[in-house]
Amino acid sequence: MHSLSANPAWASLPLFDRTGWKRMAFGDFAHSIGDRAEPKDAQEEIYVGLEHIDPQCLHIRRWGKGSDVIGGKLRFSKGDIIFGKRRAYQRKLAVAEFDGICSAHALVVRARPDKVLPEFLPFLMMSDRFMNRAVEISVGSLSPTINWTTLKLETFDLPPLKQQRRIAEILWAIDEVIIACDELEASILNARDTFFDDELRKGQSQSSETLQTLGRALARIVAGKSPKASSEPASNDEYGVLKVSAAGDGRYVETENKALLSADDFDASLEVKPGMILVTRCNAVLSGIGRACIVESTRAGLMLSDKTLQLVPKEDETDTAFLLQGLRSQPYRGFVERSANGTEAKNVSQETLKACPFWLPPIAVQRRVSIRLSEFVRAANAATLNMRNQMLTRTAITNTIFS
Repeated sequence: MHSLSANPAWASLPLFDRTGWKRMAFGDFAHSIGDRAEPKDAQEEIYVGLEHIDPQCLHIRRWGKGSDVIGGKLRFSKGDIIFGKRRAYQRKLAVAEFDGICSAHALVVRARPDKVLPEFLPFLMMSDRFMNRAVEISVGSLSPTINWTTLKLETFDLPPLKQQRRIAEILWAIDEVIIACDELEASILNARDTFFDDELRKGQSQSSETLQTLGRALARIVAGKSPKASSEPASNDEYGVLKVSAAGDGRYVETENKALLSADDFDASLEVKPGMILVTRCNAVLSGIGRACIVESTRAGLMLSDKTLQLVPKEDETDTAFLLQGLRSQPYRGFVERSANGTEAKNVSQETLKACPFWLPPIAVQRRVSIRLSEFVRAANAATLNMRNQMLTRTAITNTIFS
């Protein structure tokens, strides 16, 4: 295997032969489905908002119910494409695997199968050629949005149906590998959590004194603040403030930020730096409160918001990796969710976090556990790296086809 190398002429293979391709307007090979629905009439139906769609992922992995939302929504059917027409630069696009209702900030797109295969269309729409054009034709400053009347006139080159099928088969095969890598990572992390929970139970059975409070593990908690900001992420030469979603899924995502309207509002004492442990203190979803992540790396110029807290562990008394894993454990999670208050947005105070039950054995035990945790993390990172490489391959093929 190590002697194998990439075909230097891969882009000239028959797969990319453009003989017989036709340039067509988007509206000639795709419909925009405008079937509207009222949530009050769809209380138990699946609801997919833009927050449920992950960039560069064709699959819907989470959703809500019609009873969770208000205002008019759109109906979609299995096989339809849900595409975020608002802030198209986020590249949110997914293929529905069930019927339901979705955000009115999305377009529901359905292939005209006599012109384009439903299996092929998602990859055309994921391409840089399509996404860049979608951003260019969006209108509005705060929340740029695509109009179907404009998008349907945009032209794209389409291969014959037989070639579409072959291309789709290859790209969906790559997608299967991406999903397998993602599931492998999830399994490894689940095993990590199980290992920690088992150690926690053993530790408690040996000494009840090791069940302390989170406050005993911390030197201090640093609260952020939220100056006036736009709805757009900060560019590399701008200052930004984190959104709650920057840490909301347990993994730090630096692109989840908003550009400050004034550089003078940037607080250098609240700048996000590698090694920080961040916790969400507020979220519209109960499971999103108290979620923690560690900042592996980050760009400069981003600051904590008033919805994010930095937990600073006691030096020489609390192991950072141990602390982070403890923030995923059931004693902590259960206490946070039971203690959250608020009506629309749930939140927890610093005092509540400090009072959370927390397993805190001697530092030597923490470090022993952390060494084993690091083995799980290395394995999960290997699966993640493989997944990202497969995504790069898919992107390279897609962009070559639709260049």
